[in-house]
Amino acid sequence: MPRMFTFGTKVVTDDSPSFVIAEVGHNHQGDMEKCKAIFKAAKEAGADAVKIQKRDNRALFTAEMYDSHYDSENAYAPTYGTHREHLEFNREQYLELKEYCKQLDIIFFSTAFDEPSADLLESIDMPGYKIASGDLVNTPLLKKVASFGKPIIVSTGGGTLADARIAYETIMPINRNLCIMQCTSGYPPPHEELNLRVIETFRKEFPDIVIGFSSHDSGVAMPLIGYMLGARVFEKHFTLNRTWKGTDQAFSLEPAGLRRVVRDLERSRVALGDGVKTPYASETSPLNKMVKRVVASRALPKGHVLTLDDVAFRIPTGARITPQTLRPFEAEQLVGHALTRDLAFEEPITRADVGIN
Repeated sequence: MPRMFTFGTKVVTDDSPSFVIAEVGHNHQGDMEKCKAIFKAAKEAGADAVKIQKRDNRALFTAEMYDSHYDSENAYAPTYGTHREHLEFNREQYLELKEYCKQLDIIFFSTAFDEPSADLLESIDMPGYKIASGDLVNTPLLKKVASFGKPIIVSTGGGTLADARIAYETIMPINRNLCIMQCTSGYPPPHEELNLRVIETFRKEFPDIVIGFSSHDSGVAMPLIGYMLGARVFEKHFTLNRTWKGTDQAFSLEPAGLRRVVRDLERSRVALGDGVKTPYASETSPLNKMVKRVVASRALPKGHVLTLDDVAFRIPTGARITPQTLRPFEAEQLVGHALTRDLAFEEPITRADVGIN
């Protein structure tokens, strides 16, 4: 069976347009209006979906970790737990964002970092789920989210092929609507660690699912290479201003960058074509000015029997290439044929001029 991944109204196959996710994460800084503005910009840039992250911080971190001092330049509170709480939206805010995205006509979903978060997201009927790289082999969470029967996207940063296989074998018996993403969990990673050829490895290892690419680099070119290697779902971190406070802002794309990713992925899809070499209408006018024709090397009278000395290869003024046009490789066909009319110097010789088809 051909690969297929369905997420909301989006159906992704090897032949379909790409599915582009704007990963907002916590670039919204815990501000609802800022989050909505980022969502709107993602829609305007052409993204198919926007994604944020949901954590139940008390369930996710130990008490010691939650209460640990946090003095990063990106901190919003003095302890790590309260810093994380500042960035979280509650159930009512998620519902508000869901309704806003419905108005925008863009898919809205979230990463579930723990089981309470997964339950909350399912209670408001999220259309699908992302599993972060850190939970690649968190089989209890994988099984729980798979049981919801919604599409699942799994990132594989920091993992091995064996780890990706564990996730695949955990989810697929429960839910076959799965996409596995090549990802390197640097923020951002050096380009030599992107290892895009893993996309090909995943396509061979998991021939029945769509493969994607979560691109943590700060540029716009790598998704195109991912597309050529077979990825069809793409995730790029997205913000309105890369100078804003936050760990992900600096390597996120701004609207112009995301617009280029969306544009170039679609250009790549249509530009690949069907592999059949054929001339196109757009080439007609340029080639009329570039392709040499067979012309008379001197004035020739009607009845003259042609030799190769009688022909030259030139580009005439205003002539169009037609079925009657003779090109240089056809010149030898003229040898031994008598002209049916007089020809002037450098006048094109056609098939009709020598009575050949």
